[in-house]
Amino acid sequence: MTRFRWLFRSLLPAALCCATTLAHAAGFAFIEVPADKDGPALRGAVWSPCSTPPGRIDLAPLVLQGTRDCPLTGQGLPLIVMSHGTGGSALGHHDTAATLADAGYVVAAISHPGDNFQDLSRQGHLSAFATRPVDMKRLTDYMLGAWPQRAQLDAGKVGFFGFSRGGYTGLVAIGAVPDWTSRQDLCSPLSTRPLCGEIRRKEIPATPAPDPRIRAAVIVDPLSVFDAKGLGHVKTPIQLWASALGGDGVTLQSVEAVRQGLPSAPDWQLAANAGHFAFLAPCSPALAEAVPGICRDAAGFDRVAFHQTFNAQVLAFFQRHLAAGKAP
Repeated sequence: MTRFRWLFRSLLPAALCCATTLAHAAGFAFIEVPADKDGPALRGAVWSPCSTPPGRIDLAPLVLQGTRDCPLTGQGLPLIVMSHGTGGSALGHHDTAATLADAGYVVAAISHPGDNFQDLSRQGHLSAFATRPVDMKRLTDYMLGAWPQRAQLDAGKVGFFGFSRGGYTGLVAIGAVPDWTSRQDLCSPLSTRPLCGEIRRKEIPATPAPDPRIRAAVIVDPLSVFDAKGLGHVKTPIQLWASALGGDGVTLQSVEAVRQGLPSAPDWQLAANAGHFAFLAPCSPALAEAVPGICRDAAGFDRVAFHQTFNAQVLAFFQRHLAAGKAP
């Protein structure tokens, strides 16, 4: 689903290292959700409110800005769970996570098994789409039920952030039902990709049940296989982002179809002159030279400035729908 994925896989640690100047003051810790009957162990990270000034965190070969294992401050804190795009990582949206943590949110993200930069074994199969929402439910279960600081969370204030395939994941998690025959452009008749064969043979996995705990969702440039019927049961408030130029299987038209198909109008945000990868953290000059397809933006587009606006808009949406305790 992407011609640059192999480079992204090999260079992601460097990308995260070089983009750390975007991080705000936030506590940072790794987590592991234990394996259970629903899936393997989930490895990820948590960002949280922290009163200690940030410093350098060496995680060779990664370097992050923050405070490692900072004591969690506050009570009744909202929880945001994050789902990355295909071949991504739990750390892929660290700047957004840090912005939310600095504003009083706890943010948890995992690397989806079989569809992350270290393990692409199920990337081309529909099973990866079926297990993603289950992964996020398990992450939420862990954060509210077994995470050591769970008593400081408000179980009634859970939000979702998802990018690309993570946007697909979020829509399913709040009640959308995919129709894998609705996007003919994703699979040519001669495609040998496993998921295309599965679609042609109608070997479609069952859609996981939605998670009613999610009170608000930021859906960013989602990979969409949804029509109005499949979106008809979505009642959760949504902030829906679209890149004007698209990419990686996502088009402005496909995201616009989600906007039109939702029963209630979302908080629609169009990133003008932006490509799909503009929602990733800005790249260093060296990374931009190595991976131009991920790092090069359209003429006149400033990714650093865009992320300042993007993160502020995401925070404002969650403030409206979670911080005030509003129900969907």
